[in-house]
Amino acid sequence: MNDTKPQVLLIDDDQVYLFAATKTIEATGMASSVEVCTNGLDALEYLNRIIGSGGKLPDVIFIDINMPVMDGWEFLEEYKSVSVKIPGSIKIYILSSSVDKNDIMRSKEYQSVVDYVVKPVYKEKFSEILQAAFN
Repeated sequence: MNDTKPQVLLIDDDQVYLFAATKTIEATGMASSVEVCTNGLDALEYLNRIIGSGGKLPDVIFIDINMPVMDGWEFLEEYKSVSVKIPGSIKIYILSSSVDKNDIMRSKEYQSVVDYVVKPVYKEKFSEILQAAFN
């Protein structure tokens, strides 16, 4: 793993989950920062602001698929046009409580999605994902 720790963007509409997941990711000691957005639209605006300012983009995005305003699937569609402006790549992991095989298969259609992880996600799984972030 590189000397630098990955920056994380967590996208989920559940405030309790956001709090718990943020604390869990921070507890791994493997992330340099955790930013949160409550829907896909806010996340796209956040990424576009960073791109526009030349700031540091997240290395890893954890996204739920069932959210109001803009769900995870809509985000992934819009992300295709944003990703062309991004040097390198951001690793996206879908975190969902859905065990629907159609959702899991659909996630494989997106080149930017590394894996589909069923909630709840524990510290060990976040550690595993973050450790692999630069490998």
